[in-house]
Amino acid sequence: MKEPQVKLYQEKFRPQFHFSPEAHWMNDPNGMVYYEGEYHLFYQYYPDSTVWGPMHWGHAVSPDMVKWEHLPIALYPDSLGYIFSGSAVVDWNNTAGFGSEENPAMVAIFTYHDAAMEKAGKDDFQYQGIAFSLDKGRSWTKYEGNPVLPNQGIRDFRDPKVSWNAAAGKWIMTLAVADRISFYSSPDLKNWAFESDFGKELGAHGGVWECPDLFQLKVEGSNEEKWVLLVSINPGGPNGGSATQYFVGSFDGKQFVPDEEIPTTRWVDQGTDNYAGVTWSDVPAEDGRRLFLGWMSNWQYAQVVPTEAWRSAMTLPRELKLKRVGSELVLTNFPAKEVGNIVGSGRSFQPENGQVIKLTDALVTIDLALDGTSFDGLSISLGNDAGEVVLIDFSDSVASIDRSKSGLVGFEKGFAATHVGKLLSGTRPASIRIFVDTASLEIFINEGELVLTELVFPTQPYDKLTVGWQGGAVVKNATLSKVEAIW
Repeated sequence: MKEPQVKLYQEKFRPQFHFSPEAHWMNDPNGMVYYEGEYHLFYQYYPDSTVWGPMHWGHAVSPDMVKWEHLPIALYPDSLGYIFSGSAVVDWNNTAGFGSEENPAMVAIFTYHDAAMEKAGKDDFQYQGIAFSLDKGRSWTKYEGNPVLPNQGIRDFRDPKVSWNAAAGKWIMTLAVADRISFYSSPDLKNWAFESDFGKELGAHGGVWECPDLFQLKVEGSNEEKWVLLVSINPGGPNGGSATQYFVGSFDGKQFVPDEEIPTTRWVDQGTDNYAGVTWSDVPAEDGRRLFLGWMSNWQYAQVVPTEAWRSAMTLPRELKLKRVGSELVLTNFPAKEVGNIVGSGRSFQPENGQVIKLTDALVTIDLALDGTSFDGLSISLGNDAGEVVLIDFSDSVASIDRSKSGLVGFEKGFAATHVGKLLSGTRPASIRIFVDTASLEIFINEGELVLTELVFPTQPYDKLTVGWQGGAVVKNATLSKVEAIW
């Protein structure tokens, strides 16, 4: 008897409230731009397999960064190479001449990767190109003068993040160049001049630098503004594989200068599964938010995770903020307010110490409010009748998550492990929010001061929550809320 066909988006381990492609391979988010009521998400896509291959730009749009409409592939490889990561902007002032005042062009800036040149042993096989759209990103024309930024012989020369710098009156490109970030400027997106380098001997250098982003943020509760530089790195993350670090400082249109002479290495997310994240361009100034999305996987095992029709998903959209916690200036990230549109009103109660709580929904948020500021001795477990369990434990300085018995773990030797994140000391009330999807956990501590994003592959949904405490931590309230599927 013929097996029934599995309905799209109902496959085993398919995320239900995170973006994933209909089929095949996906990695880095690209070209994230807001225009006329739509958030655009382009992404690294290989339409012929569930493992990495010749890169295209997949495309989806959303009114709220939560519920997505799939659109046709935006950019295909051509004679200049595969289409690697990059960004997109709206050219409001028509600096490139592709559009008009009435219909400004959306311009994509991306890395070409010439696989034949790479195979031939050359070093200059990556260079930057542009394309433009005059119909809200539905169709694209590649610039006939590509590449706009040739390569002078550097093997890793990629992932341009471009933004308009109003103070300097020019476009700024933030580019990953091997073990550093290079800044370029342009009046028209076509002609680029080198400005400066940053980071050759600063930050984490366990792997190649990738997918940078540069933007300004106001420090919470003040009028002080700082520049934030995101840099992804693979490998070299705090818990193995790939991760994204950040620097805080100043930028004068030419050079980025960190606040600290030797910056402490700080991570956007200390879990293992948030990589290559960047922020949306052209979010209206009156909105005032810096909105972020990451690839919810890790190059250590991304190509062998136990999904069949597709591989990979994106994180929830998050708002980034700069916040002073004690003496530290911290980049927090917490789900964007739009995520609340798919979260139900919830059931609140005061749990007993060690109580096993039945979860009636597979898609859920768990909110815990603690009595005081201490997490010390807090323990949270999510489990099921198959004996699969995820353990989340806290000391006074560290949060740890153990996924060694979380479900399917044998597909890669390093997946079954305990990962740790550093808690920040402070005097604010302690709180935790956990989003549980089919195959992922996103754990936000103190509204995103510490975040742990982790893939898990339970063979059946987690339906038991246990919360216990000893030492300084006391849970005073728990809220369980059902999350709506987006497909």
